[in-house]
Amino acid sequence: QVRLVESGGGLVQPGGSLRLSCEASNSFLNTYSVAWYRQAPGSQRELVGSIAGSGHSECAASVEGRCNISRDLSKNTVYLQLFSLKPEDTAVYTCAGKRTGTQVTVSS
Repeated sequence: QVRLVESGGGLVQPGGSLRLSCEASNSFLNTYSVAWYRQAPGSQRELVGSIAGSGHSECAASVEGRCNISRDLSKNTVYLQLFSLKPEDTAVYTCAGKRTGTQVTVSS
């Protein structure tokens, strides 16, 4: 099972940008989907976005247009970039991975 370690957080001014890193303990990110979450004090955990094993990434509506998720397989690392930061982006950001698995469709 892959272990992930986040880094890159800190103090950012409104309107600024940040790049968070999520480093994996193995080199199999192309078989994992990695999701970024955030949780603000007193709020529920929120999905920020994710990147599939294929490399396709999506961002949540709450950060659409201000978010980019990418990865560097050579560094076993997934990145979350947020732009035009707002005070409401203040939260603890975490990443989580799960095996992509394989699709099974049963149909006549």
